[in-house]
Amino acid sequence: MAELIPLPSRPARDPEPLWRDALGDVLRRLRHERRERLADTARRAGVSPQYLSEVERGLKEPSSEMIAAIAGALGVTLVDLTVAVAEDLRGSVELTSVTSQPAAAPAAAPRAEATNVYALAS
Repeated sequence: MAELIPLPSRPARDPEPLWRDALGDVLRRLRHERRERLADTARRAGVSPQYLSEVERGLKEPSSEMIAAIAGALGVTLVDLTVAVAEDLRGSVELTSVTSQPAAAPAAAPRAEATNVYALAS
């Protein structure tokens, strides 16, 4: 019969924010700065107000064409919009370089630690 071997647990960390959430936040902020109604921006972008609302709330994953249309309706370039979204993401996540962390040495045998994660050994 198989033996259960405990796996080391990973440290808990908050999930990273999604691009679509950050994009929606920036689009809403830009629209509010222009003091525009959802319907006005949506009409100029060629999308429905419901769709724009869902994009702003991070519920839709818009295509690059849709992002360009909405950005144009708000009077910003894709580059400026992308930079704003990246800055928002950078502010909410502490970046660590994968190469700056030491590589883990391969373990000869699993360490016995208290954990709730198990693998099935054959």
